[in-house]
Parts: sequence; C-alpha cells; structure tokens
Amino acid sequence: MTYVFDTSSLRVLRNFYPQRFPSFWELFEAQVVSGEVISVREVRRELDIQLEQCHLREWVEGHPELFPQPNADEMRFAAEILAIPRFRALVGRKAVLMGTPVADPFVVAGARRRSGSVVTEESRRDNAVKIPNICDHFNVDCINLEAFLQQHGWRF
Repeated sequence: MTYVFDTSSLRVLRNFYPQRFPSFWELFEAQVVSGEVISVREVRRELDIQLEQCHLREWVEGHPELFPQPNADEMRFAAEILAIPRFRALVGRKAVLMGTPVADPFVVAGARRRSGSVVTEESRRDNAVKIPNICDHFNVDCINLEAFLQQHGWRF
C-alpha cells in the first residue's frame, strides 16, 4: 500500500522530536526509502512556506525523493477534480493572486494513481471542500496519521 501524505500530516511530525522518538523516525524512514510513504511536489512547496527552521524542515530538505512531480495521469486527474464546480474552491482567490501552491488535488491524484491512501489531518464535513470529501467523491481511501500508525502497529 502506498500512503500519500498531505501537508497537514507531515506538519504533525514536527512534534515527533528525533531525540524523543528515534524509533518512529527509523520506522518512518524505512517506509520512505521503500516508497510506501510519499507525498507530492506541491506539498513540498507548501512546506517550504509553512515550516519554520526545525528538525522537520531539515528532514524534508534531505528527502527530495519524497516529493515527486506529478505525471500526466495525475495532472489529468487533478484537472478532473477541479472541473467539479464545488471543488474549484480548492484554489482560492488569494492563492491565485499570490501564486501560493495548492496541493490537495495533487495529493488525491497521487493516491488514486497508485491505488493508495491519502494521509491527512483534515476532517470530513458535509458539503466541505476538504481532502476527505474529495476522496469520498472519487472513492479514494483517506486516513489520518493516527490510523496510519494503527495500520502499521506502531506504538511509542
């Protein structure tokens, strides 16, 4: 199973200090190296804006392979997501005007292409434009970080 991490779930990892959770980082690193855990280029762009200097920023910078560019299928599927009127709100006016990255459609597209699961901290809400709602619409599996840890049987 491939897990495609959203910005929100990767940001939670800044609370997993390497000196306090070394076994987590060993296990997570193995998942990244094996290709079971990935993200997308747009998440990296969001993290570049959102992460202050910390251990997570250094870790992200040391793992460019975690953030592949979308292929043609993923680009087409991201466009398919944005073709649905209610999902167009993913790209807000501010993002357009400021040129800020919008990772959500690419995260879902990455998971769908790989028959994988999105890992996000966003919650399902009726009629919301959130990753879990998009995943539900397109029948893509979607979990949070706690469920990822449970699925792997990791306890710290």
